[in-house]
Amino acid sequence: MAYAYWKSGKINDVATFDLFFRKNPFKGEFTIFAGLSDCLKFLENFHYSETDIKYLRTVLPESVEDEFFQFLQQLSPKDVTVCALSEGSVCFPRIPLMRITGPLIVVQLLETTFLTLVNYSSLITTNAARFRIAAGKEISLLEFGLRRAQGPDGGLSASRYAYIGGFDGTSNVLAGKLFAIPVKGTHAHAFVTSFTGLEDLSSRELKKNTEGQGPDKDFVTLCVDWRTQLGEFLSILASEAHDGELAAFISYAMAFPKSFVALIDTYDVSKSGLLNFCAVALALNDLGYKALGIRIDSGDLAYLSRVVKETIECVGKQYDLPWFKDMVITASNDINEETILSLNEQGHKITCFGIGTHLVTCQRQPALGCVFKLVEVNNKPKIKLSQDVEKVTMPGQKEAFRLYSSDGHALIDILQRPGEDPPQVGKRVLCRHPFEESKRAYVMPHKVEHLYTAVWKNGQIAQKIPTLVEIRQNVQESLRTLRQDHKRSLNPTPFKVGVSDDLYHFIHDLWLENAPIGELS
Repeated sequence: MAYAYWKSGKINDVATFDLFFRKNPFKGEFTIFAGLSDCLKFLENFHYSETDIKYLRTVLPESVEDEFFQFLQQLSPKDVTVCALSEGSVCFPRIPLMRITGPLIVVQLLETTFLTLVNYSSLITTNAARFRIAAGKEISLLEFGLRRAQGPDGGLSASRYAYIGGFDGTSNVLAGKLFAIPVKGTHAHAFVTSFTGLEDLSSRELKKNTEGQGPDKDFVTLCVDWRTQLGEFLSILASEAHDGELAAFISYAMAFPKSFVALIDTYDVSKSGLLNFCAVALALNDLGYKALGIRIDSGDLAYLSRVVKETIECVGKQYDLPWFKDMVITASNDINEETILSLNEQGHKITCFGIGTHLVTCQRQPALGCVFKLVEVNNKPKIKLSQDVEKVTMPGQKEAFRLYSSDGHALIDILQRPGEDPPQVGKRVLCRHPFEESKRAYVMPHKVEHLYTAVWKNGQIAQKIPTLVEIRQNVQESLRTLRQDHKRSLNPTPFKVGVSDDLYHFIHDLWLENAPIGELS
């Protein structure tokens, strides 16, 4: 397409494209904009190298002139201007996330890269934000999705944007290294089943957690003694608890005495896993360590979490260990948003969710559907028409504003033509549906926010790129501006997006001007 533009003599044409989406994902009524930082980093490195040109010569027709390849080698984004929403902010259908203006050929060449950088990142961030809303503020969320992700690149991106969306950590060690995301995880069932009994343990001693060089203690005997004592106290047959599981827990605790978390559902949570865990946790306590908690990966998660909570509370009270009742109860096992909402209704005692497949693959909706549409060439507005009204584009450059109510919540996003007076606090604004004539309302804003900032100008980044932590904070701050009914999972209230009266008439006049007139005979 770039060659066809060049062949047509359009090398000096200046165009504006809008990057936007038409429908919120996951049957919700909000989306989180992400991927802007990646787009800016791409612009910083945009050029065609000699090897790129050499390859393109092999795939383009032999008739392509050498001058075109010379033209490609000289291309740069120095004349491109990008205006965008702030990364991590809530956004809505039809409102351009990015407005890209510059040489037609250059901006057209940015389309596919910008779309792939924004589509997936915004989808993952939105999905993560929905999980955070469902789980609530107090529960930890860990991303466990690498092994189920669409390849290593998809897994790495998912870890990054899940963290931005509100997750607290990842099992992806490379993501931790590259993005400074807290790395969290536990052992697998394979670790437990690899042990048959206590005879598999090659070491029995563990140093006390003291500043001095105290003598090593026989940690294995300590754990066995505690299991016997706890079995009588909890009315659980210690002889029925799995010795291989106990050996696995002992081995893992000796490797990580300060961060011991055990997966307790390999054989039976109530009859084996919980007893073995508590025995090892109490033995660690005797040596000055505090176990962190447990993970459950199967079964009735609500019921089992209550059993675990009751047990650790009982043990903590019996042995005067107040911290024991506060240990982490982590649940995994193919958890999705609906699972969490159901567990909430069942009164679960889970304090941390490990979520993988449904987070990183976005099974409910695997693509956001962002598009990149031409809206202006050489200051002339352009419109794409369709029998599907939802696919009719809004022509020309536009400014976007968010209007807020007296209680601080966002009321509506409105698009205007450049040159129009921006909305003002305390001054009534007529907001119209872009395509339905009867849908209109006056809005009296108590706060007005201009949504666009120039982020790339004169060949360089025009604003400091925020850190992951700053973008993550922006997500939560932006979500707080929405009413709860816009964020709820079931039948959320649509957020209103409108246009000014001037833009409304501009769209429809251009529509009539470009639509062919039929003839009946």
